[in-house]
Amino acid sequence: MENLYIVLLAFVSAVAMGRMIIPNILIISMRKRLFDVPDARKVHKRPVPRLGGVTFFPVILFAMCVFTALRVVTGNGPDEVHVERVACEFMFLVGGLTLLYIVGIGDDLVGVRYRRKFVIQILSAAMIPLSGLYINDFYGLFGIGMIPAAVGIPLTMLLTVFITNAVNLIDGIDGLASGLSMVALLVFGVLFVELNQWIYAMLAFVTVGVIIPFFSYNVFGRAEMGRKIFMGDTGSLTLGFILSFFVVRYCMYDPVMLPALKDNPLLVSFSVLLVPCLDVVRVVLRRARNRRPLFLPDKTHIHHKFLAMGFSPRGAMVTIQLMSACFFVLTMVGIRYLDNTLVLLLDIALWTLLNVWFNRVILSFGHKNRRT
Repeated sequence: MENLYIVLLAFVSAVAMGRMIIPNILIISMRKRLFDVPDARKVHKRPVPRLGGVTFFPVILFAMCVFTALRVVTGNGPDEVHVERVACEFMFLVGGLTLLYIVGIGDDLVGVRYRRKFVIQILSAAMIPLSGLYINDFYGLFGIGMIPAAVGIPLTMLLTVFITNAVNLIDGIDGLASGLSMVALLVFGVLFVELNQWIYAMLAFVTVGVIIPFFSYNVFGRAEMGRKIFMGDTGSLTLGFILSFFVVRYCMYDPVMLPALKDNPLLVSFSVLLVPCLDVVRVVLRRARNRRPLFLPDKTHIHHKFLAMGFSPRGAMVTIQLMSACFFVLTMVGIRYLDNTLVLLLDIALWTLLNVWFNRVILSFGHKNRRT
C-alpha cells in the first residue's frame, strides 16, 4: 500500500511542477517571440508558443529520482528482483530521452533537418536493446513464438522509431497527441500496478501528471490572451519514446520480471496505440503510392480528414479519442474469444473501411460546399 501512496505523491508532484513551469515558459516565449507561426498546413490562426514539451523530461526525471529514492528510504523499493537490471534500463532510457530532448529543442527553436532527427532517433532507439530489453516473443501472433535476439533487437529499434514518429506525426490538433498518450500511459500504469512493478507504474503516472497541466493550456487556453501552448517536437518525441519503452518492456517475455501476463502483450500494447500507428502506416503507403517523399509534411493524417469532414479541431480531437477507445475495447474483448491473429487483422480491416468511409464523406462534403 505504501508503494501506491508514493506513486500518487509522484503523480501529484508532476502535476504541480508542470502547472508552475508552463506559465513561465509562456512568459519567456512571449518575450523572446518563440512562436509556431501559422501556415497553409497548420490549423491554428495565431502565433502560439511551441515549447510546452520542454517541461516534460525535467519534471519526469525529477519526480522519478526523488520518489524512487523515497521508496528506497522507506524500504519499499526498488522492485524486489533484478535491481541492477531495472537501474540499467532506466539509465539507458534517460540517455535516449536526453538525445531526443536536445534534438527536439533544436527543432522547436531553429529547425533540424529530418535526416539528422532520424539519426538521433535511431541512436535513441538503440538504448532500449542496450539496456537488455527487446521483443523476444510474438506469443503465437501469425503463428510465431520465440524469436532470436538477432531478429528481436533490430525489430525493437524499428518499433521504437516507428512509435516515436507516430506520436510525433499525430500531434496536429490541440490535445490529440497528449490525449492519446495519456490514455495509453494510464493503461500501462494500471497493467504494471497489477504486476506489482511499481517503478514502471510510477513512470507512467508521473508522465500522465506532467501532461495534464499542458493539456489544459493546449486545449482550453486562448491564444489571443497568451495562454495557449503547443508541446512541439520536444514533447512529442519524449512521449513517443517513453511509450516505446513501455511497449517493449511489457512485450518482452520475462517469466521473472513479468510472470503474470494474461493476454497477448503485443496486442494489448498495439490496441492503445492503434490510431497513431495505423495512421502513420496509411500515410506512408499513400505517399509511396503517389511517389511523394515519405517524410514531406502534408494534410493527409487522420485529424486532417476529420477537419475536412467539417469537424471543429476540438470535435475532431474528441471523436478520434473515442474512436481509439473503441478500438481498445474491441481488441481487448476480441483477444478473449478469438484467435489473436484474427483480432489484429480485424482491427486493420476496420481501420481501412473507416478510412474509405471518411474519404467518401469528405468528397460528399466538398461537393456540398461547392454547390452552396
